Amino acid sequence: MRLRDKVAVITGAGAGIGRAASILFAREGAKVVCADLSPETGGETLQQLQAAGGEGCFLAADAADPAGVRQLVAETVQRYGRLDVFYANAGVVPNGTVLECSDEEWDRTMAINARSVYLACKHVVPIMQANGGGSIVCTASVAGLVGVKNRAAYSASKMAVIGLVRSVALDFVQDKIRINAICPGTVDTPSLHARLRATGDYEQALGQFIARQPMGRLGQADEIAALALYLASDESAYMTGTYLTIDGGLSL
Repeated sequence: MRLRDKVAVITGAGAGIGRAASILFAREGAKVVCADLSPETGGETLQQLQAAGGEGCFLAADAADPAGVRQLVAETVQRYGRLDVFYANAGVVPNGTVLECSDEEWDRTMAINARSVYLACKHVVPIMQANGGGSIVCTASVAGLVGVKNRAAYSASKMAVIGLVRSVALDFVQDKIRINAICPGTVDTPSLHARLRATGDYEQALGQFIARQPMGRLGQADEIAALALYLASDESAYMTGTYLTIDGGLSL
């Protein structure tokens, strides 16, 4: 098992990539803390994780709230005695140009997508220093690497994640703390389908998303989770401060 005896926290664990990663990490031997705002969806993830033979718990947490993240880390260490992997996965994908994005939505996007990573690092790094190292994995986006139409706040927030990852990597490399980012393309998740329905023409919107993918299909949450597992495991021990695209060729 690739994460045997490790303790992992995954934010945004209630659906999509977070759920897939929670179940996969548990199958690979980790004790997984499924962190999410929703007790309902987070609890469903925990049930599926346990049904697959894994071990873990659910903790309600707002990944963008300083007190919430502090409590999440403290409860994890209190429960399991250590913290080896933190997967900062929580995020939102708002549409809109800078003319259409409200000040409130800009701040919310930056908080959930970028401040959450800052808070994770702030509270996890001291624990990992005491443990002799660890791995932090972050969900960024291909939108953080290339310009994406109608995604001003989202692209800016994900570019911030990549910059933070590279800086944190240098700051704590001597502590044997690694941090890396994943840059997915369009992934088949409940969040995506909700956004497609919101367009008013689900089928047309879905067809447009698929048409822009060089591979001719959407990514799957399990595929992103598999890359997260690699970055969480000791197999990637020589990697830090990098960002890996997994986008079906979208950024080419």
